[in-house]
Amino acid sequence: MMAKIIQGNSFSAAINYLLNREEASILITKGVRQTDKEALIHSFETQAKVNPIAKPVAHISLDFSAQDKDKLTDEKMIEIASEYIQRMGYDNTQLLMVRHTDREHPHVHLILNRIDFDGRRITDQKERIRSTKICRELTLKHDLYLSSGKENVKRHRLREPDATKYRIYDALCKHVPASKSWNELQQKLKIEDIDISYKTKGSTDTIEGVRFTMNNMTFNGSKVDRQFSYSRIDYALNQNRQAEHFSISHNMNNAASQHEDNSSVFGGLFDLPEATAFDPDEERFRRQMQRKKKKKRPNL
Repeated sequence: MMAKIIQGNSFSAAINYLLNREEASILITKGVRQTDKEALIHSFETQAKVNPIAKPVAHISLDFSAQDKDKLTDEKMIEIASEYIQRMGYDNTQLLMVRHTDREHPHVHLILNRIDFDGRRITDQKERIRSTKICRELTLKHDLYLSSGKENVKRHRLREPDATKYRIYDALCKHVPASKSWNELQQKLKIEDIDISYKTKGSTDTIEGVRFTMNNMTFNGSKVDRQFSYSRIDYALNQNRQAEHFSISHNMNNAASQHEDNSSVFGGLFDLPEATAFDPDEERFRRQMQRKKKKKRPNL
């Protein structure tokens, strides 16, 4: 769930934009005459004149992931939007809530009067910061899809350098969860024409950053996405490696348990060896890339 907030000075322009299309349906209104469009506009304008300000119109679009389309009925949309309105401090003013169905993703538009029923101006102090926090909390509360926002970007419309950056992002999303070492990740990315280089601390061998190069363009990992900084990728690779070793050990222990009787008869001759986490190729690669292991890596 994401919110786009626009301040304006014309209720007429905002309401006409929302209602002059076939895909628009009014979900609820509050404090306005709903007999027709002109009556709606007049109601908003009349209340705004009680305490004239430069931009009395608050136009907020609440956008949801296409993955939540089935669960976002009109009733559910009203429930979520009403909670957003209350927490943003707009519960004591006029409201027009309109749902549009002209896009793949569900979304609803809110027209709110920044002059409330008591003639007071509704504060917009730190409004976008508060809105971002509330959107995330409502997304979690209502079990909605939580994304970085990159999934919904239309890749075919991107220009350079964004087109290349998103190709790197997609490749990392694909290969990091399936890799257990930097060496393995580097080989997989190489197939997709992406090269890895490392930023070291001063003249030392201590790695403190990673860069990805494609089409003669280079991006720091954290600039591709925060989850792809060196420290976070390194942590993910370690977790993948540990998960695999646990799975191997678990399977071997099960096999040993099944052959326990035979092992006892032959004095342990057929006991299975302990699973080992040592990988010579990986160890050589890690020593080459980072020799001073005792130094703590910065959290980028």
